[in-house]
Amino acid sequence: MMDRFAVLIPAYNAAHSLPDLLRMIEREGWKDEVIVVDDGSTDDTGERAREFGATVIRHKRNRGKGAALSTGFRLILETKKVSAVVTIDADLQHDTQDLSTFVNARRRTGANIVLGRRKRVGSGMPFSRVLSNCITSFLVSARTGISIPDSQCGYRLIGREVLESVDVESEGYEAETELLIRAAARGFRISWVPVNTVYRGETSHMTHWKTTRRFIKTLFKEY
Repeated sequence: MMDRFAVLIPAYNAAHSLPDLLRMIEREGWKDEVIVVDDGSTDDTGERAREFGATVIRHKRNRGKGAALSTGFRLILETKKVSAVVTIDADLQHDTQDLSTFVNARRRTGANIVLGRRKRVGSGMPFSRVLSNCITSFLVSARTGISIPDSQCGYRLIGREVLESVDVESEGYEAETELLIRAAARGFRISWVPVNTVYRGETSHMTHWKTTRRFIKTLFKEY
């Protein structure tokens, strides 16, 4: 397969931030393969993505980030002739200049998954997130037997070979953890690269207690 890459954006009520993100992606030369999954938004998220020319799939109701990712993965496997996809959040917390960093790491190391590692101290990351990220990353590393310094970062490259082999059942934020555990269990190589992250005090759609409960269930589930 030719060495081509896609960008997948799970988006919920992101009409205010998505246009800027899409313009930044275009400046990095990635416009041709951008997929936006509108996860039941009540604003103009889907319309803003279509105006840009992205491939848009819409959920009729809000199903969760994991469900949006799975929808995008299926589309890639069915219609997109790409070797890997980079997932990026719609809230402008990820620096699109790092897109090439993921691609270069994939080409250099042959890793099947390349995770973004965010800087915790001095980045503006809220203390609650620093603490939860440290704990969850430690637990996922212990579960997989692989050193994973930032298991919750949504900025990551996933090879087509992983999408073809790993099915993710979770529909919430815990899906990103499930993907890592399932991929590690199948022997896929997971690496990481440092990425820039900007915190602007955006409103999170994550429900912390529910997300924590689902994470624990995912962590100890047999795959």
